[in-house]
Amino acid sequence: MSGEPGGNLRRRLTSGQLAMIAIGGAIGTGLFLGSGLAIGLAGPAVLVSYAIGGVIALLLMGCLAEMTVAHPTSGSFGDLAGLYLGPWAGFVVRYAYWSALVLAVGTELTAVAIYMQFWLPSVPGWIWMLLFGAALLLVNAASVGLFGAIEYVFSAIKVAAILGFLLLGSVVVARAPEGSAIGIGNYLAHGGFAPHGFGGLWSAVIVSIFSYLGIEMIAVAAGEAVDPERAIVRAFRATMLRLAIFYLGTLALMLAIVPWTQAGSASSPFVAVMLAVGIPGGAGLLNAVVLTAALSAMNSQLYTATRMLFSLARARQAPRPLGRVNGAGVPLIALLVSAMGIAPATLLYLYEPQRAFGMMIGISAFGAMFAWMMIFVTHLAFRRRSRSGALAFRMWGYPFTSAAGAAAMGAILLTTPFTGPFASTLLYGVPFLLLLSLSYVFVRRAGGGTQ
Repeated sequence: MSGEPGGNLRRRLTSGQLAMIAIGGAIGTGLFLGSGLAIGLAGPAVLVSYAIGGVIALLLMGCLAEMTVAHPTSGSFGDLAGLYLGPWAGFVVRYAYWSALVLAVGTELTAVAIYMQFWLPSVPGWIWMLLFGAALLLVNAASVGLFGAIEYVFSAIKVAAILGFLLLGSVVVARAPEGSAIGIGNYLAHGGFAPHGFGGLWSAVIVSIFSYLGIEMIAVAAGEAVDPERAIVRAFRATMLRLAIFYLGTLALMLAIVPWTQAGSASSPFVAVMLAVGIPGGAGLLNAVVLTAALSAMNSQLYTATRMLFSLARARQAPRPLGRVNGAGVPLIALLVSAMGIAPATLLYLYEPQRAFGMMIGISAFGAMFAWMMIFVTHLAFRRRSRSGALAFRMWGYPFTSAAGAAAMGAILLTTPFTGPFASTLLYGVPFLLLLSLSYVFVRRAGGGTQ
């Protein structure tokens, strides 16, 4: 494929790199910080909450795998929404998701600033935000091959750390003396398994969805996969297996080692576990892992936002220069525009350091949750117009699984105002959707908006 300006993206990502990109997006602050919030909302019933969120994520990945194998293009579900639901849907889904990623980059950088204070509290956090932001910009600007390699290393570090945590936690629980404060008895202590009832359990489902956000990146990266059909299916299976073990396994061990009332505090529940186990230097090691997790998630988000904007430009729904690639096959202008979330996050942290992270989470969640709902709706339309026998990969349970996924995401969006961290999600999202719809009318009249 051409690497000249205005040319195409290059297929250089392997199935292993695709899986790591999805894991890199889904294992970040959502697991290392967000899980503590979820535990505080639901108590031990958070295991059920994350299981429900995991089922929704599994259904989503199945729908994406089937559609992406048939259409392995950069832009993925945004392109597919336009193809199967109409130009308005394609426009709104891509811009909503792109905005979510742009804001999520700022969210991860805010976390980076918090983590760096552990080692160098005298250095202003905004300096780290700008330094790490510039470094990851350079990585993404070099080539997709370099991006894939670095993301693979980042994700591998996280995977190794979580596996180590699972091993350590299993040993601690297995060797805990009878009658000690460690064990599955913690699941029923301090108010029972569901101390806050169904309301708390459902609120934690919303947090779990935020934690899983990022797995859809595997579909966007498919446009640069070496062997799309084989790579997508293999990456889909590997990703879901790993995420199920990582999320549910770590949560189960956390709740067995420390009471949920401690694990659900403002700090990371991983820190609480390390303190309970008493490993020398464990806090510093954990801080290095969560820092890597934030950088990895940001790296994946920046990559995906760039490809989504590139896709919009190629569909004539964004300025034409954003659809050009440089000699390395990278859409450089789209990359620079997609990195603009660094600026508001840095300014917000500069003036509101205590509230910055929570505020960024609330507004960044809408676009991704809306995109998830639309992926399920798109799959329903896709299957109606596709010949089942010609599909190389088929999602099971159609149409019930796709309809259930769409209904679940709709319910989650509608109930965000009743969950503290996401109270601002619809307040931001509804006006933003109206603004996108008005923008679409303008773009359509200007000659864009057709597929």
